[in-house]
Amino acid sequence: MITENLVSEQSDWQRELRQAIHNPLYLLTLLKLSDSALAHRVAAKQSFSLRVPRGYVARMRQGDPDDPLLRQVLPLEAENKQIQGFSIDPVSDVAAEKVPGLLQKYHGRVLLVATGACAIHCRYCFRQHYHYSAYNPSAVLDSIRADSSITEVILSGGDPLTLTDKRLAELAHNLASISHVQRLRLHTRLPIILPERINDELLAWLTGTRLQAIMVVHANHANEIDEKVNKALQSLVDVGITVLNQSVLLRGINDNAAALIALSEALFKSRVLPYYLHILDRVQGAAHFEVSMETSTQLLEQLRVALPGYLVPKMVREVEGMAYKQPE
Repeated sequence: MITENLVSEQSDWQRELRQAIHNPLYLLTLLKLSDSALAHRVAAKQSFSLRVPRGYVARMRQGDPDDPLLRQVLPLEAENKQIQGFSIDPVSDVAAEKVPGLLQKYHGRVLLVATGACAIHCRYCFRQHYHYSAYNPSAVLDSIRADSSITEVILSGGDPLTLTDKRLAELAHNLASISHVQRLRLHTRLPIILPERINDELLAWLTGTRLQAIMVVHANHANEIDEKVNKALQSLVDVGITVLNQSVLLRGINDNAAALIALSEALFKSRVLPYYLHILDRVQGAAHFEVSMETSTQLLEQLRVALPGYLVPKMVREVEGMAYKQPE
């Protein structure tokens, strides 16, 4: 049964997207930080523009230049430094492309880059330099049909939930018509960034095929999970969708045990299990977010001491050419 009292008008979440903030100085003004030292570190020009919905901004602390939500989205001059070892394709997406828009790195699973659009531009995004191009749905489906080893299709992007429910429903039904595909997984940040997106229409198509549905959301800090987000996440679980969370370990945002423990606790309160804690993908422009391996290892040990095992995410790194994500 579809849950009641959810936002059901697509225009609501689409309106929120249209009203997203794109001007860094305006964002700082809203947060009473226009005269702060942080304002002088904002990048005057960005190849990867600012984009952040107002509902997410409302969760930021006014007057705090170190707010962990603000630091995830604010473009800084540090992004323009060329750092050795950081590249525009850090996880070798280009080499993994089977046909345009369809990537395969691991056995039995393919990743469909459904769109280049996102509700928010995270400054550490490993696809911020990716050359998005429109994929041919027929070619993608034919490629999946031709490989009977594929049991799971992952919708990614960008963010697949920026697409309309009508388009996503059609895609889900087309994938369900391929007999060897058993699971549909969505990688999305929208339930965290724009909880209004979890509406009755979305729940209907996501549960409306024979495919087992999994949603992997992306929260990095407990402050991202307010009551609206909690309600949206629980509505997904209520209709039988497996919901997991993946985070990125980010310097100055969640690189301390207290922040990571609070995140795991907040997720579980929303009936979401911590899944992965990613070591930063070394994408050009994100070096200032990198956490040392020594610190990362110490943090994982602190989590294991403080939390039950089911609340400790797996710390992993994606390594080019390896058959699975490498545990750390």
